Amino acid sequence: MSHDLPVSDELAAFMGAGWAAVPPPPGSARSPLADATAARRGRLSARFPGERLIVPAGTAKVRSNDCDFRFRPHSAYAWLTGLTGEDQAGHVLVLEPDGPHGHQAVLYVRPRPPRSAGSSAFYRDRRHGEFWVGRSPDPAETERATGIRCAPLEADAVLPPGRDATGDGELAAVLSELRLVKDAWEIGQLQQAVNHTAAGFEDVVRALPRALAHPRGERWIEGVFGLRARAEGNGTGYETIAASGAHACVLHWTRNDGRLNPRDLLLLDAGVETDTLYTADVTRTLPLSGRFTPVQRQVYELVLAAQDAGIAALKPGASFRDFHRAGMRVIAEGLTDWGVLRTPDGDLHRRYTLCSSGHMLGLDVHDCAQARADAYLDGVLEEGQVLTVEPGLYLQPDDETLPPALRGIGVRIEDDLVITANGARLMSGALPRTPDAIEAWMGELGAAAG
Repeated sequence: MSHDLPVSDELAAFMGAGWAAVPPPPGSARSPLADATAARRGRLSARFPGERLIVPAGTAKVRSNDCDFRFRPHSAYAWLTGLTGEDQAGHVLVLEPDGPHGHQAVLYVRPRPPRSAGSSAFYRDRRHGEFWVGRSPDPAETERATGIRCAPLEADAVLPPGRDATGDGELAAVLSELRLVKDAWEIGQLQQAVNHTAAGFEDVVRALPRALAHPRGERWIEGVFGLRARAEGNGTGYETIAASGAHACVLHWTRNDGRLNPRDLLLLDAGVETDTLYTADVTRTLPLSGRFTPVQRQVYELVLAAQDAGIAALKPGASFRDFHRAGMRVIAEGLTDWGVLRTPDGDLHRRYTLCSSGHMLGLDVHDCAQARADAYLDGVLEEGQVLTVEPGLYLQPDDETLPPALRGIGVRIEDDLVITANGARLMSGALPRTPDAIEAWMGELGAAAG
């Protein structure tokens, strides 16, 4: 439903005339990614000879009435085209079979409504009109930028049948598997995301005094990090987890509505997503007073030892699951030393850890999730893969198997690493990891509340 008054013939004629030529929008020159995305499409083409492949950018999703959520293109579409903007909603990449030559890529792009008396969309269409959402490249400009032949996507267009990445399991799996190993440019984008994320964590520590004074301090933390993410990139790569006290025992706590208590820990799991849609994923658990209590340090040091063991297991040719097993062995032995478990053998430690200790990272925070098990979860690590190592202990506040002093403490330490020829490089090493280094860092930033 429109709240606007009807447009008179006189207004339509007036709106359709008197406009100066508008220069092409930024980004309409040939993209430096054009050659790389062509090679990616070639790799996909080789896996499906003679079959039509359809990779949609996705469509806008209504948030409320005529207000949409901010649009983000499907990761496979972005990887194959290099197009990452909000203006890609509704666009579709089709790989048409081309005999012995593999496939011919065609990108179906929405035409830009003309500014003429016969067209009102440019000033009346709230979803696509440039006076409402800004100017976007037309098919010719998109073709120059991407090197992909473009065709107009009409409102009532029906594409011919083919394998659709949004519903075809095999195509989705192959697209995930092709993205498992990152090239140098992608690793650079991920490092940029990590660097911005480190800056966001510093912003948070500096903001702790004000957050501690606010009745919803967790949300203050979320907002501070979100400002950095929007200022430096596309936004956050996932919903920020700002979990204090016992909230840290909820793995995906995104309500972030709690008050901060200086006696508690803050578990902050957050990542900046670049404009090219590559995201970091980092977690630090910080003492809100600026200093760990003895029991907080005890829990933290066990998780850190588990993470160190997991990182040490990363190398080309190692099983993907090796780093998790290495970290969980340390956790199980530590819980046994504390008297929580009778033996480190078996899987009872999982009551206190709950989930796996890491995942692939890239265009999605849990990247390449559609890959088949033999290529990912049951596969081996390769140089160029980027992943997280994130062991945690989540000691529930009502868990009577635990000594009272341990209940309600949640600790996770998560870092981003790239597999190298001889092991792995820590990408998020700018942020301190040891208790002593964290305390010194917080003190230097002037955020200690104690």
